[in-house]
Amino acid sequence: MVVYVSVARLTRSFGARFAGLLPQRSDWLAVRRSPRGDLVAGLTVAVVALPLALAFGVTSGLGAQAGLVTAIVAGAVAAVFGGSNLQVSGPTGAMTVVLVPVVAEVGAAGVLMVGVLAGLILIGLAVARLGRYVRYLPTPVIEGFTAGIAVVIALQQVPAALGISGAHGDKVWAVAADAVARFARHPHPAPVAVAVGVAALMLLGARWRPGVPFSLLGVAAATVLAETTPIGLARIGALPAGLPVPSLSFLDLPAVRTLLPAACAVAALAALESLLSATVADAMSVSEQHDPDRELFGQGLANLAAPVFGGVPATAAIARTAVNVRAGARSKLASLTHAVALAVIVLAAAPLVGRIPLAALAGVLLATTVRMVEAGSLLALARATRGDALVLILTFTVTVALDLVTAVAVGVGVAIVLALRAVARTARIERVPLEAGDHSAEEHALLAEHIVAYRLDGPLFFAAAHTFLLQLSEITDVRVVILRMSRVSTVDATGAQVLGDAIDRLRRRGIAVLLSGIAPGHEEILKTLGVAERLRREGRVFPDTPTAIAYARNHVLRHHGTDRTPPSNGAGYVGTGTGTGNDDGTTTRTAARRSQPRTAPFRPSPPGASPCDYC
Repeated sequence: MVVYVSVARLTRSFGARFAGLLPQRSDWLAVRRSPRGDLVAGLTVAVVALPLALAFGVTSGLGAQAGLVTAIVAGAVAAVFGGSNLQVSGPTGAMTVVLVPVVAEVGAAGVLMVGVLAGLILIGLAVARLGRYVRYLPTPVIEGFTAGIAVVIALQQVPAALGISGAHGDKVWAVAADAVARFARHPHPAPVAVAVGVAALMLLGARWRPGVPFSLLGVAAATVLAETTPIGLARIGALPAGLPVPSLSFLDLPAVRTLLPAACAVAALAALESLLSATVADAMSVSEQHDPDRELFGQGLANLAAPVFGGVPATAAIARTAVNVRAGARSKLASLTHAVALAVIVLAAAPLVGRIPLAALAGVLLATTVRMVEAGSLLALARATRGDALVLILTFTVTVALDLVTAVAVGVGVAIVLALRAVARTARIERVPLEAGDHSAEEHALLAEHIVAYRLDGPLFFAAAHTFLLQLSEITDVRVVILRMSRVSTVDATGAQVLGDAIDRLRRRGIAVLLSGIAPGHEEILKTLGVAERLRREGRVFPDTPTAIAYARNHVLRHHGTDRTPPSNGAGYVGTGTGTGNDDGTTTRTAARRSQPRTAPFRPSPPGASPCDYC
């Protein structure tokens, strides 16, 4: 019966979680805000997206048709099921960088299979509610791989911009070098002029008239030039007038194990780029807030659908999303309009699209790479700290030299190490003086000689634990060490074990160790690892420092022939007892007065002192 109830609860929980990933009523209510503005924004984005979809399709190695299909199918599915009202999805430059080596290794069918696997991974991330964590990536890593992607995309365009076909090389820079060498032997200036002209028109025109689609105008002008003059430019080639027939013939279950690493890379990039794009869209809008888990779910479904029609893996496109927001989009209708408009173009103008020169598309992407790099942000990060500069340079270099996934892994790894080092440096162990109190000068000198108190500040975790161990291990020639733990922010297993080692070393030297002000959660960790259990049994764990000092005072005086034996109930000495929890030491002083008739009580903290000074 218990098993049945548990299964039923899990089923209901999963059902509710899955239902939360589906389109919501609020999505469709948003469509009613400004349908006319959404239609205009969608058409505007379609004009911008057309040359980019063609260019990314060609660059990926699957052809212009694959780029268009991806923009249409993935764009529509992600718009309906995604977690952002403003997001525009399709083929992107970053995804192209990942796909090019995959195409070279496993072919077109393998890329389609990778897309399906990536879609399943994204859906799994969404169901597991991991969307909020995917966004946690250091800014130097993001800027580094973005700049690296821009360089890689630019290198990928070198053969087309030079009019060279069949260039070879293991890496993208090697292919570009081979193309340059071939061009040097047989120069053909026409493709270079077209590529540079289109790129210049886009970059200069954007400053002159930001709202004009100069990419489309440049491609159109290059197409007219190629049609009316015998300059001999390579073209896209014939495109079918319509979407391909859905097919699952590419499915190859035995190849899943081989393709899984590439699928994980594609899924990671899709998740990262989509959530970054959604965050940018939220920042550009007035009141929008995306759902990260729904966004991953929508991108997962989009990557399941696109390969069925021959499309490449897709993700949200930051540039197209920004155009969408600036054009006045308010709901998912704009993204849907963008997909429908591209579909109409495929149906009505496929022959014309097939006449576009490849050099013109290379120019579009060259201009896009320039826009991807924000020199001001890169310089600011490089000047911020040496650690940020190191992460930025490493991520950029590895992106260009190796691949994007390795670059992100290296960048995040180095960033984590640097962050841990910075956090560890905040951990301090500081010797604090004992309050003089109302003791005689002779007695205070005796106590100061044989009792030392150390305050532990910051995290007691693996990266900082050995610093504590080294400093505590240097303590000699005292009878009592008081460790004030109230300012310890966190404790992990390594920190607890190292603290236990330090306590054992001190005990072997005949030094009594007292703990004061330890948080209940931290004490539970120490207890679990057996660190504080013995001290607790001996009554040497105290709620505050004055209580610990009272115990230490009696301990020292007892060993010097002036015994001040505590009362039988141990009040004021045993940290587990009751009546000693006042952090200002009031109860402690009362107990100390009873057990030490010849000594005045401790003085209270001076005016303005923090209660933590006695923790």
